[in-house]
Amino acid sequence: MHKLDLGLKTNIYIKARGKARKLYFSSDQHFGVPDRVSSRKREDLFVQWLDRISEDAAAVFLMGDLFDFWFEYGTVVQKGYVRLLGKLAEMTDAGIPVYFFRGNHDIWAFRYLEDEIGMKLFRREEIMEYEGKKFFLAHGDGLGPGDHGYKFLKAVFENKINQALFRWVHPDIATSMGLFWSRRSRYAHEAKEQKKPRLPKEPKMDAIRKQRLPVFAAEKLKEMPDINYFVFGHWHYPVLFPLNESCNYVNLGDWITFFSYAEFDGLEMKLNYFKSNK
Repeated sequence: MHKLDLGLKTNIYIKARGKARKLYFSSDQHFGVPDRVSSRKREDLFVQWLDRISEDAAAVFLMGDLFDFWFEYGTVVQKGYVRLLGKLAEMTDAGIPVYFFRGNHDIWAFRYLEDEIGMKLFRREEIMEYEGKKFFLAHGDGLGPGDHGYKFLKAVFENKINQALFRWVHPDIATSMGLFWSRRSRYAHEAKEQKKPRLPKEPKMDAIRKQRLPVFAAEKLKEMPDINYFVFGHWHYPVLFPLNESCNYVNLGDWITFFSYAEFDGLEMKLNYFKSNK
């Protein structure tokens, strides 16, 4: 039995299935943009990846923004994503734990994904222990210095009264509104044009280390020196580099332009890029 300790109160036990000892991390699929046809193609690739990793996955971590817009009503489910949700349900039914850290685009995911698909949902950062290593896990939005405008909007969207009011909007209207704004976003433009996120015009590693989430991780490491890996989504740039001799920073990239993910085999973390065999 392998023990995953998520947070201070959560203890999850995973039974190894033969060679199934790897942890997989993926983030920022933003399914739904820029249009249904191209989103479906990316969804098909992601389902292929889920199918491939099912052979040796001890657990799968989806680190946020799986959907570009998602809202749950009491009795209504958003149209689409049938193959994706079916594959995730197949994995959890087979005993593969799937942990979903809600991002800023799917902040309104509530009970459906837990009750019907079998995933375990989180919204805040969590500490996870596995094979003697300690992981700091979060989507990444709202962490670190600055970005006060977004932090205010985040509080508005997380307010239960505002969520209840939005639920009174007819699902067809609400979904149309959500997808309209999603298709005007930077991520929709990246998906349409296949443009990669840009970094400031500085030496690459210097520019990376100055980004908000790496700065946050470096500061948090001073408070929690036993962390071995900081794993984030949100910033659509795949990168893995050491913060010190025993701790690495991992940003997972996306499934819009990079199709990147991370895997931990019990000894080390690697960044990989998915390519279809079909």
